[in-house]
Amino acid sequence: VQLQASGGGLVQLGGSLRLSCVGSGSIFGMNHMGWYRQAPGKQRELVAGVTSGGFIEYRDSVKGRFTISKDSAKNTVYLQMNSLKPEDTAVYYCNADRRWPVIRRADFGRWGQGTQVTVSS
Repeated sequence: VQLQASGGGLVQLGGSLRLSCVGSGSIFGMNHMGWYRQAPGKQRELVAGVTSGGFIEYRDSVKGRFTISKDSAKNTVYLQMNSLKPEDTAVYYCNADRRWPVIRRADFGRWGQGTQVTVSS
């Protein structure tokens, strides 16, 4: 499963962006979804995940600022990012799997193209 993320850009401290991730209908109907990021020199990390049943998990540093949502009719998962900070600067990716532990560990063999988010201070 490879998904393409889009919607990144350059924003100032405190700004907002909404990222989108589009896939086929079969992906969204059967899989859990996750948004990830990788900053230079750091490991890729889970930012937010949503199960096929709607359970949502966020990493602590984005709680209250980021919101993950999905629109099954559009086969799209979104990541609304508010109150952005310079430490949110990274390439953001999305991915999907039927196994929640895979989502939480970012344990994927393949990644689609990410989208760069840069927050200036």
